[in-house]
Amino acid sequence: MPVASGAFSFGMPRVLFVCSRNRRRSPTAERLYQNTPGVEALSAGTAPDAEVRVSLDLIEWADLIVCMEPRHARALQRDFGPHLADARILTLHIPDDYEPDDPALVHLLRQRLAGRLGGV
Repeated sequence: MPVASGAFSFGMPRVLFVCSRNRRRSPTAERLYQNTPGVEALSAGTAPDAEVRVSLDLIEWADLIVCMEPRHARALQRDFGPHLADARILTLHIPDDYEPDDPALVHLLRQRLAGRLGGV
């Protein structure tokens, strides 16, 4: 599974943020980056009860898939393996210890994504 290692050097990156239930971490990341110039952001979850479930359409839409934990990347590989051949996937290693929009989560997201979204 390819892993993103640097900033994008083309157009407006479409970033899909992924966590389990799409209730805390990934929606926080989406809100954080959705109004950032030069970035399109959406979020989804891997669990059956996710608010927005990861779909093939979302996988194909994204230039970069940002997973909160390694288990999310594994779930994507399990569910969409053949469609991830050219996918850029980044895992942030952020545990499910935060409430939505928690300032500590926002700080961690900014820190882990610094320089990876076209300088955002």
